[in-house]
Amino acid sequence: MNQNQQFTLLRELWMTDNRHRFPNVPEHCRACPRFTDKTANSLTRCIITFLRLHGHQAERVNTMGRPITAKSGRQIYIPTTGSKGSADISAVIHGRAVKVEVKVGKDRQSGHQREYQRAIECAGGVYVIAKTFDQFIQWFDTFNTNTP
Repeated sequence: MNQNQQFTLLRELWMTDNRHRFPNVPEHCRACPRFTDKTANSLTRCIITFLRLHGHQAERVNTMGRPITAKSGRQIYIPTTGSKGSADISAVIHGRAVKVEVKVGKDRQSGHQREYQRAIECAGGVYVIAKTFDQFIQWFDTFNTNTP
């Protein structure tokens, strides 16, 4: 199945779910999101949507700190409370903890991300790096086949 077919399937799944959840909405009022894997954000959205539509739990992990203004008026930065190197997506697929790191283009894993991957795998979890939606679907199909 080529990449365009994967996105077509994802749109069809999304529309079927939307029709089921909102049966009284007229068909001409339904607007399916555009799915693409050109950016890390869009690929992350595709993967989360795909997993949720297949009955699995999936959520985006935000590990960014945030700037705040102190009472003195000075800008300060509050670091994240999450683990360094956390994956972009945390999911549960067939009862297994799965962490998905999204890498688009020339993006590579950092040292902290490699350490996080080792920790997840040592604890019995599954860690996957997704570079394209098609590559993630191939991994998912293999994982689905090999999971009881």
